[in-house]
Amino acid sequence: MLSDCVRMDSYSNAVFENKHHFEGKAVLDVGKGSGILAIWSAQAGARKVYAVDATKMVEHASELVKAISVQDIFEVIEGSMEDVTFPEKVFDVIISEWMGYFLLCESMFDSVICACECWLKPSGVMYPSHARMWMAPGRSGLVDQKKSDYEDAMNDCRQILKFIESYYGVDIRVLTNPFAKEQRKYYLNVDIAVEQPSNPNQVKGTPVIIKEIDCSTGTINGIIVYFNSSISSSITAENTRHCRFAGWFDVHFRGSHENRAPQEIELTTAPNEDFGTHWGQQVFLLHPPVRAHQEDNLILNFSLTRSKENHRNGTSVVYEQVLLRMNLDPDIFPVPAKMGKFSSPCLCRLVPRGFNGATRTVWKKVPRFAMQSM
Repeated sequence: MLSDCVRMDSYSNAVFENKHHFEGKAVLDVGKGSGILAIWSAQAGARKVYAVDATKMVEHASELVKAISVQDIFEVIEGSMEDVTFPEKVFDVIISEWMGYFLLCESMFDSVICACECWLKPSGVMYPSHARMWMAPGRSGLVDQKKSDYEDAMNDCRQILKFIESYYGVDIRVLTNPFAKEQRKYYLNVDIAVEQPSNPNQVKGTPVIIKEIDCSTGTINGIIVYFNSSISSSITAENTRHCRFAGWFDVHFRGSHENRAPQEIELTTAPNEDFGTHWGQQVFLLHPPVRAHQEDNLILNFSLTRSKENHRNGTSVVYEQVLLRMNLDPDIFPVPAKMGKFSSPCLCRLVPRGFNGATRTVWKKVPRFAMQSM
């Protein structure tokens, strides 16, 4: 992450172009990692900096602090944010690089919210202060690659079964269907990937915000456990093969309502060939793809729920997200040969340009899955 120039530049610019937020102030770094954010805070003039981390990285951070001679105002604490205490009663600034894939997957936002609720003074500022989650339809070579990998696996299977029957005299073709089911699940039903770097030309619809977060007022139940969003995206390319949704996020360093940042800084993970980040973009694949036309309107009801089984002590989050249903004009969009029965809280609907008649429901078999770090 230290080699991620977009990440590093954004945080550095946010701190040093808004020094008045740090000069003479008490700063809390949540999940400090290498300690670079806490060190920048100290260099920007902070009176005292507390850096908290639950891992053994605190040992390396302590050595780094001594090496650059900021140990007089710098204190490294090993422990969970939910359990530690400080000599300071409140903090002027809470800084953290808490974001995970698609903002909330494998993130530390639980701990940041806890720190804000317990330790941030009413006039204090969060760094970053705001976040947004985005989605857009588009194309991806991952769909064809996964289909090709599945077909290769099945061809290998058929050759192995044929060899066993001819050489050993045992017909085990009865295992073909279970194997095919397993391979479909592995190759075609794993509808999540991190694409990095990503080509912005693969985005074939208008990007849409699905969630906006004020980090100083957000709550765990209101943000992390569950939220639902209904969005609409216009297709921007003619006769495009729509086979995925891409998701990304950006965060902003704006200060607070009472104490604005003179220089607002944005860190974005949007598709960019030249300035990509280690977060990449989260890609949700559709099997099979559908064709759409310029100015067609894609309506998506998006539901995000935290998986209880993979909560991992409140610091890492795994989400179940499902794309369910497309209402297509049968004269424009062909009905898939195989349709699956399915239930889940999300659906997406493709409304063709200039189409005013009744649509029919086409169930797209897109399985429930857990979004995990890749």
